[in-house]
Amino acid sequence: MDTIWLGGAELLAVLRIGLGLWWLESWRHKDRKAWFERGTGIKWAAGIAAEHRWKAVRSGFGTVVAPHPRVMAYVVVYAELALGLGLITGFLTPVALAGGFLLNALYLTLMIHDVAEQGQNSMMALMSVVGLFGMSWQTWSLDSALGLF
Repeated sequence: MDTIWLGGAELLAVLRIGLGLWWLESWRHKDRKAWFERGTGIKWAAGIAAEHRWKAVRSGFGTVVAPHPRVMAYVVVYAELALGLGLITGFLTPVALAGGFLLNALYLTLMIHDVAEQGQNSMMALMSVVGLFGMSWQTWSLDSALGLF
């Protein structure tokens, strides 16, 4: 593989770190007080799920998320933080990449009608797949330093 500056492993590490920064920004810009105290994020998602054209999304949200809105708010917010930190530092990278892919797939499915969200979530999911199959933890990562994976 010929590149102009960084090699393939370094480019994959840049992709991984960039994806981690994207998750960290997603966590940073959330109004955590509103999410945790007023449940704004879950209420917003509940409104979308209630009108979703796919019955599986409506019933899945009603079964898994709706009965536990406070817990789910914490799960979503801190999952984004954990993904960001894990990908930036390269710690438990395959777990973070797979988890990020699943979270983006859930977001994409829930917000299938929102063109802006489709773009963001599909690109983040693609970056997760490339990072996972490219084994982006080989360079500039705690996983590599610790001999994990």
